[in-house]
Amino acid sequence: MTRPSTHILRLLGWARTLARHGALRGIERDPNTPAPVRRLVRIARFGTRQPAVPDYASAFRAIGPAAIKLGQTLATRPDLVGDEAARNLLSLQDSLPPVPFDQIAAQIEASFQRPLTDLFAHIDPDPVGAASIAQVHKGVTTDGRTVAIKVLRPGIREKFARDIATYEWAAAHLEALGGEASRLRPQLTIANFKRWTNRELDLRREAASASELAGVMRAIPDYRVPDIDWDRTCGKVMTIEWIDGVKISNIDALKAAGHDLPDLARRLVLAFLTQAISAGFFHADMHQGNLFVKADGTIVAIDFGIMGRIDRRARQWLAEILYGLTTGNYRRVAEIHFEAQYVPSYHSVEEFATALRAVGEPMRGKPVSELSVGAMLDGLFAITRDFDMQTQPHLLLLQKTMVMVEGIATQLDPDINMWDVSAPFVRSWIRDELGPEAAIADRIKTDTETLLRVPALIRRLEEMYPPKGGAPEPPPVPDIELLWEKRRVPQRRWPGYLLAAVLGAGALWGAMALGWIA
Repeated sequence: MTRPSTHILRLLGWARTLARHGALRGIERDPNTPAPVRRLVRIARFGTRQPAVPDYASAFRAIGPAAIKLGQTLATRPDLVGDEAARNLLSLQDSLPPVPFDQIAAQIEASFQRPLTDLFAHIDPDPVGAASIAQVHKGVTTDGRTVAIKVLRPGIREKFARDIATYEWAAAHLEALGGEASRLRPQLTIANFKRWTNRELDLRREAASASELAGVMRAIPDYRVPDIDWDRTCGKVMTIEWIDGVKISNIDALKAAGHDLPDLARRLVLAFLTQAISAGFFHADMHQGNLFVKADGTIVAIDFGIMGRIDRRARQWLAEILYGLTTGNYRRVAEIHFEAQYVPSYHSVEEFATALRAVGEPMRGKPVSELSVGAMLDGLFAITRDFDMQTQPHLLLLQKTMVMVEGIATQLDPDINMWDVSAPFVRSWIRDELGPEAAIADRIKTDTETLLRVPALIRRLEEMYPPKGGAPEPPPVPDIELLWEKRRVPQRRWPGYLLAAVLGAGALWGAMALGWIA
């Protein structure tokens, strides 16, 4: 276990880096920052020169790989880091100098316990991408297929484990301060971050996620997930089909190829909604570098290290919230927040509905270039404090992905109306999942499953209470205490025994004094 002094030294070093980029100024000025944290910030920035404009993204990049991932997570938490920091962190790119190829080759050979030439006919030593956790090389398998080979950086698991342990320690102490720090639930935020990064650090799980998402999206036209080469995939290496296409961020190249950009934007939004609402399993790292467009217009996603899951009940709430905001039914949106226990029951549903109206009404009928989903989320975060809403960590990935999808859709089509694109899909899903036919189907399914369990229940009852045999019922027999099973006398009787001993001794002494006993 890491000693507290080690955690403190790490935090102090990170804080000095943040201070040199001006990234502690917002924490120090925030009226909700606990006093002990504000004092520590002043100590950390003492003697540093702070720029006039804070650069949060550069600060997290300078700290290291785990901080880059944490910064991308915090970009979705303006309630925690503030609007200015959240906007700046959205620009944080997960990019680092590449690891030398000889180390990558050694990692591949050690992972498979085989020479590199047994697996690949050729690997380009120059990576096509180098991120904080892994880097990707283009290669050709021994059977002639062109593939992308993703390899973990050597020692990255140990580095992440060390840094996350300090994040956990700091979050626990911050939450223990109570008040606003407790409401924001930093411990759960770090716990979710740890779970996400642990998935990214196991490339077998990433490969499994890609395979699962491919199954989810198989029926969706013009959207693809590359095939996995399972024979060349393990915990530290993943081999996947190579994709030739144009990055979705390269607007000029997309126009030159003759692609319909508004149609691409619409299909991207619908692909996200299909994953998040219909399947409850979505690609949660849909930034511009992870989406390509093939010559035929097919959108191809890569990099499945971060995936999100939402259970069916939460998806129903989410769909109703989105639909309620698009149609202006703020009363229903407020009721859902109370049903989901996002808002404590001592608050007024009507007051919360009015607060939601103040956020949602300016959005309706406006192009995303003027008012956006990101702006809506900022507005929702602004009212969470007034209604004592605790952070919902299971929705953080969804919020992050919504902002990413909106940003890409806006670049492709500045006039896209996210509500107009989303409303028909959400309306159809609600009708299918929450309409009378769905309610009857759910009831039939539940009751049928219950009936099918009855025989097993009867068998368990018979095992517990077996039927009587052919012999007659035996008569009752008395409970006789055996000599070798002396019953323990409860300890609570010792005061009575002591009193009896004292009275007996007193009676004996009196008899001797009277001469009754010689």
